[in-house]
Amino acid sequence: MDNLHQYLKASHIVFIVTWFAGLFYIVRLFIYHTEAEQKSEPDKSILQTQYKLMSKRLWYGITWPSMIITIILGGWMLWETPGFLQQAYFILKLCFVGGLIIYHFQCHVIFKQLQNDVVKHTSFKLRLWNELATIFLVAIVFLIVLKSNSGLIWGMLGLIILAATLMLAVKLYRKSREKKENPDNNKTEIN
Repeated sequence: MDNLHQYLKASHIVFIVTWFAGLFYIVRLFIYHTEAEQKSEPDKSILQTQYKLMSKRLWYGITWPSMIITIILGGWMLWETPGFLQQAYFILKLCFVGGLIIYHFQCHVIFKQLQNDVVKHTSFKLRLWNELATIFLVAIVFLIVLKSNSGLIWGMLGLIILAATLMLAVKLYRKSREKKENPDNNKTEIN
């Protein structure tokens, strides 16, 4: 039985990794798809058609199956070891997993919109959205590795600092990109 638990745990970790990989990459594809909206034809159609195909293969071939298998394996391990439900850190970890599942479903909404040529979000908003998966990842890993209330507090403090740093980095990237795309037109010409 202990050997089975180790195989379940290893498989669970593998599918967590592929689930996160899918979530990170799908939002990048959303960003590229949204930015292609600004291109002129035929570039716009070519790019968006390709992003739709790539998104569909990633979403249904990797991300959805990985989420489902992760939940099944995690549930199976929890069924074998129900004592985890008496640990505060584990309950909080399950809350973050619940938030991650909601994040996944919201990504599915965006995926369906883009598949139907409905672009509702800016690339900037999608970049911020992409960082939310990082926050879930850090929170879940810190909680499951540290397994203590004091570790939980330090982990959450680190998470808040990471979130603030990520948001600052996205804003700085946006400003840098806008500066490159719109050079200052007030430069004087030398005669």
